Amino acid sequence: MYREIITKLTEWKESPSRKPLVLRGARQVGKTWILKEFGAKYYENCAYINLELHPELKDVFTLDYDVERIVDYLEVASEQKITKGTALIILDEVQAIPAALTSLKYFQETAPDYHIAVAGSLLGLALHTGTSFPVGKVNFLDLYPMTFLEFLMAVGKGSYAELIQRGDYEALAPFHAQLRELLKVFFVTGGMPEVISNYLAEGNLLRVRDVQADILAAYDQDFSKHAPVNVTPRIREVFDVIPNELARENKKFIFKMIRSSARAKDYDAALLWLEDVGLATRVMRTNAAKIPLSAYVDRDAFKLFMVDVGLLAAKANLPINTILNGDLLFEEFKGALAEQFVFQELKAARGESPYYYSTDSSKGEIDFIIQDKDDKILPIEVKSGQNLSAASLKAFLRKNTSIEKAVKLSLQPYKENEQVINMPLYLAGML
Repeated sequence: MYREIITKLTEWKESPSRKPLVLRGARQVGKTWILKEFGAKYYENCAYINLELHPELKDVFTLDYDVERIVDYLEVASEQKITKGTALIILDEVQAIPAALTSLKYFQETAPDYHIAVAGSLLGLALHTGTSFPVGKVNFLDLYPMTFLEFLMAVGKGSYAELIQRGDYEALAPFHAQLRELLKVFFVTGGMPEVISNYLAEGNLLRVRDVQADILAAYDQDFSKHAPVNVTPRIREVFDVIPNELARENKKFIFKMIRSSARAKDYDAALLWLEDVGLATRVMRTNAAKIPLSAYVDRDAFKLFMVDVGLLAAKANLPINTILNGDLLFEEFKGALAEQFVFQELKAARGESPYYYSTDSSKGEIDFIIQDKDDKILPIEVKSGQNLSAASLKAFLRKNTSIEKAVKLSLQPYKENEQVINMPLYLAGML
């Protein structure tokens, strides 16, 4: 499967200021696969070591930080020759041996010619547990679930992806109906590589749900295995309530949806844990359309999104036929799927979460609002059906006269008006 991050990995390899690489991302987004694929294609040798499977290496990293001695042991463990500049060292599940993270500082300072990349599904936790992290001595990259463009390439529709990337909306117009149907399929599969691989192999969307159930079960096992015992029940409570929260008309996260006595401070640790492992992300509310948006954030008000739209649909037990058939009775929750999809497309494209906008009275909500590279504010309204009525967006534009453009994402074709651009949902990643 093609992953766009390969381009960034090759840039890292060729950079004269290259540092050890830390690849972050939730479990099952494809970190191990992409690093191995990158090593196989761009290096003479690839020395892969899963530190969870090699606990004996703990003594290697804790004895001292003599890089040449460490490399000698890594050659033995990987059964690969490690030569400066021509071999890629991959340390997977690096959080299993925290001293391995610390060693990256010495790779950068004393042996920068070694190419080393580390990854770990629980890497975010390691950064909050007292690990001596090599601040300023590493490069970071983030891997997310596959985007809709990557999905199109995987299912043999690369020509559509090329037109989308070129922004050739006139040429795309005749294929609008096909792209809508492919988007519905993506709402079912989501972007987890294992799920898409299974769909390509078997062509059975019902079987896709079994794979997603296995992934969700693995996440639940992580809760039990790695989270503090006193926090685990609340992690489950927060994770389980996300579909219900997103299905409400007002998608602001309300703790009393968990239980009537729930208080925000009781769930801080649970929310942070889920964010650290990449399974959930808070989209914060901003109450002003001004530069910078971050200065007007209300951190007590947020929406909570899952890592993947397919996993959201699976966790909510939504009937696959209902999603594909576009049943009107399903439109309320399909709105949640559409917002989840737009969120993860924006996050993958931007490397950071968008915000959402509402007034202090929670009226006039705008689904997403971003600050673009030219420091212009772009409000984004998401419509799951054909109806393009957007009273909140109109009121927002009347109030904020400095806003030059706004976007409405829906199932309708591309159409550019004077101030509002109507874009098909499948173009969300191009914003």
